[in-house]
Amino acid sequence: MSLKDLAQKIGFTKSYLSQIENLKREPPISTLSKIAYVLDVDFSFLVNGELHTWEEDVTSLAIVRSGERKASFGPSGEMGYFYESLSYKKQDRLMDGYVITIGPDYPEKPYQHEGQELVYVLEGTQEFFYDGKTYVIEKGDCYFFDSNKPHYSRTLGDSPGKILMVFTIQKAGNPGVSLYVK
Repeated sequence: MSLKDLAQKIGFTKSYLSQIENLKREPPISTLSKIAYVLDVDFSFLVNGELHTWEEDVTSLAIVRSGERKASFGPSGEMGYFYESLSYKKQDRLMDGYVITIGPDYPEKPYQHEGQELVYVLEGTQEFFYDGKTYVIEKGDCYFFDSNKPHYSRTLGDSPGKILMVFTIQKAGNPGVSLYVK
């Protein structure tokens, strides 16, 4: 598939996809998930080159054991976030879930993409930036937001924080239809 074809199917510009391909832009996970969906590959393939083989029968249940999580640093090796996929085994999923370890620094640029995110703080205290305002979020707190506003977070204190993040995205050009990743 050409970059032009991919851009048309996803709804991004060819130049934006080229910047991602050449590691000049740090895309949010939802962007990579959308690319993975159109390319019919697992998200982890785009992040670390691992091609998932679906050894188990496709069913309505997928169990990811603690030691089976697919782990990687953020898009393009971004060191401030460490992702562990909780949902990669479910082929026809409508959402993605991750346990994310967050460091003390904000990423270079806020994330902004289609969809919604639900975040539950497992460990530590976070400073969450959303649409021009910051919020202090502590262990046990939960926040749910529209992802189309600029957002990012960092951990406050000496220890990295952990969150559970679940997100959905809308398929480009077809509002109301959730996009799932394979």
